[in-house]
Amino acid sequence: MTDTEFDTFTVSPMDEYNQKLVSQVHPPDWVNPTPADCYDLVVIGAGTAGLVTAAGAAGLGLGFKIALVERSLMGGDCLNVGCVPSKAMIRSSRVVADIANARKYGIVAPDSVTVDFPAVMERMRRIRSQISPHDSAQRFQNLGIDVFLGNGAFTANDTVRVGETELRYKKAVIATGARAVRPNIEGLEAAGYLTNETVFNLTERPPRLAVIGGGPIGCELAQMFQRLGSQVTLIHRHSHLLHREDAEAAEIVQQQFLCEGIQLRLDAQPIRVDSRDGKKVIFLEGGEAIDVDEILVSAGRTPNIEGLSLDVVGVKHSNKGIIVNDNLQTSNAKIFAAGDVCTNWKFTHAADAAARIVIQNTLFAPFGLGRAKLSDLVMPWVTYTDPEVAHVGLYEAEARSQGIDTQTIEIPFRGLDRAITDGETEGLLKILHVKGSDKILGATLVSRHAGETISQLTTAIVHNIGLKQLASVIHPYPTQAECIKKAADAYKKTQLTPFTQWLLSVLHRFS
Repeated sequence: MTDTEFDTFTVSPMDEYNQKLVSQVHPPDWVNPTPADCYDLVVIGAGTAGLVTAAGAAGLGLGFKIALVERSLMGGDCLNVGCVPSKAMIRSSRVVADIANARKYGIVAPDSVTVDFPAVMERMRRIRSQISPHDSAQRFQNLGIDVFLGNGAFTANDTVRVGETELRYKKAVIATGARAVRPNIEGLEAAGYLTNETVFNLTERPPRLAVIGGGPIGCELAQMFQRLGSQVTLIHRHSHLLHREDAEAAEIVQQQFLCEGIQLRLDAQPIRVDSRDGKKVIFLEGGEAIDVDEILVSAGRTPNIEGLSLDVVGVKHSNKGIIVNDNLQTSNAKIFAAGDVCTNWKFTHAADAAARIVIQNTLFAPFGLGRAKLSDLVMPWVTYTDPEVAHVGLYEAEARSQGIDTQTIEIPFRGLDRAITDGETEGLLKILHVKGSDKILGATLVSRHAGETISQLTTAIVHNIGLKQLASVIHPYPTQAECIKKAADAYKKTQLTPFTQWLLSVLHRFS
């Protein structure tokens, strides 16, 4: 491979939108630059963590020399096979659900809705191509970053090789992300299956779709395809969907899935897949056989660490990814890591936050002074089902394991005025706080727009704003976010002891 040669990429179907996507994030005519004598940072991987690290360091205007290496598509999972395409399709599927429920709002809608699946997919590709310039090779070159397309691997303690080009560095950052786990199920490879990396290439709707895995990604895609017209069977090895979430919150989603016709197979384990007449048959433990047209696997993530030659530079790693300390430093003091390749939080916003830690710790922490810590982050997350499930902070079991006595305030949406008018009463807010104190430890929110609301509670935890202070925050009426005010008021009522009632009566007599 020469300095100007690298693997070219196509994204199926190669229509005008995917052509635009590729021209932005892995342009076939790209010429890798002549490398600098030495870089302040060489960043391997141009997903969210790598892009934020490179752009953040370059954007400080301090003249840092930054190199960014990407072997595949810039933008990583989020732009290409994750957040952007999935949320575009989820939006289309919500339109279907709204039309199906129109009659309960007094709107006469057709008895059946026709979904133009190819048009839904075309819209997704168009939106993705519109966003792609934000992550493009040209944009990052314009920021003063040397963008190298090709495979990056360590060859020495101060050198990364891309093709035949050597990039010398003072510090390096590994941000190569993760990919879908390929489960070891007999016959699955031969039968063929989809993952998040291939499902957005579809142009025809699968009539019958099996989704293996009932975690956040599996649940989002299962509901989306069910609403777009597939008959979905969701196979999950645990007894409940979203098994890591608050059980009451997950139950709301599970009941919604059943109402929408998704077929659930819980406590179920696929053991074999056969192909018959172009169809696929999944055999579960216990003997049940499920006939489907396509299988979508969403059974976890595995880190992208192959081909980096980590042993050459003494970077410790495991099957869970790069091993880092609380400062995101690897076992090699000159090399850091960020994003899905090294953290348990597999979220775009988590990768962004980790990248900011890496910028601080690689460039502005002499002798290790003033280093930022991963453990200081307060991380919210959202499962984009309908309703959404959002969480931040501790769960009750986590607090208990830390020896913290807790209390929980719960606000059901069936008593929330805006939820009633919206016809969205199947929701709740739970706030976990220290027993006898208004200190917020964590919160779980289930609502159609939970992801837009949870940040109020994240802000409260980050800035140590207690429930008493939240009670003084005025919320517009009517909004679903008013549930936070109701929870704060509920806490204040617990402070109304016989003594405070007596004191109030005394104050009243002298008023």
